[in-house]
Amino acid sequence: NREKPKRKRQTMMSDWTPIAKHYDPLKAGSIDGTDDEPHDRAVWRAMLARYRPNKGVVGDPHLTLFLARLNPQTTEEKIKEVFSRYGDIKRLRLVRDLVTGFSKGYAFVEYKEERALLKAYRDANKLVVDQHEIFVDFELERLLKGWIPRRLGGGLGGKKESGQLRFGGRDRPFRKPITLSKIRNDFYLDSYSDQGERVGFRDRRRDASRDGSYWQDQARSRGRDNEGDRRNDERNRDRRDRNRERSRRDGEWHRERSKEKSLKLHRHDDGHKEKDKDKCGR
Repeated sequence: NREKPKRKRQTMMSDWTPIAKHYDPLKAGSIDGTDDEPHDRAVWRAMLARYRPNKGVVGDPHLTLFLARLNPQTTEEKIKEVFSRYGDIKRLRLVRDLVTGFSKGYAFVEYKEERALLKAYRDANKLVVDQHEIFVDFELERLLKGWIPRRLGGGLGGKKESGQLRFGGRDRPFRKPITLSKIRNDFYLDSYSDQGERVGFRDRRRDASRDGSYWQDQARSRGRDNEGDRRNDERNRDRRDRNRERSRRDGEWHRERSKEKSLKLHRHDDGHKEKDKDKCGR
């Protein structure tokens, strides 16, 4: 029974590829393609979906590129101008909203030759068109088995803000999984090494204690610590005494100043009274 999980892990590692060979919504929702349970509701929705590619789509899927993240203002003429550099275009379709007629930001370009397709796939990805960095990939709806579109919870790529990233495509390939057995081995090796260090420390302490050197060193270190604490206490005591003396002097100075001010006020009042008496006597 223990051999079965081991064989399963080995099979999983041998079959692992950064790009998905067939579309599995559960794997697409996992950063390394090894999740056993969906982590968001959209993955559940994609797992329950029964999607079939649109039979009304024409053209050769092996010669068709998918363009995404287009500027809403980008037109068919602009796309043709940019992608005709790589070869002759047989068919171009910019997807628009059926009601408003506005661009949805993605398109499909079919080439006449495979050489032109591969060149555009290699060079046109992340190309800036109308101030937008575009994304280029092969058409997956008819080529990738089990494909589920984004509107049903599937797709590939996505934004971090949405919390519904999909992995296994050109934009976000799978990361290589870390096997659990390796993590366990590393953990136990670290614990064994730590335990060995602790045992070695105990042995060294026992050997040193036989001739008394260990306890002498301990006594010296404690003596140094006590001496340092005593010095710190003396410094703190001196600092407190200086602060107390300074505050006492400041208090005396303020009291003397207040007495002088009160005497001046009394003299000033007495002077005014004498002047008033002189005026009344006249």
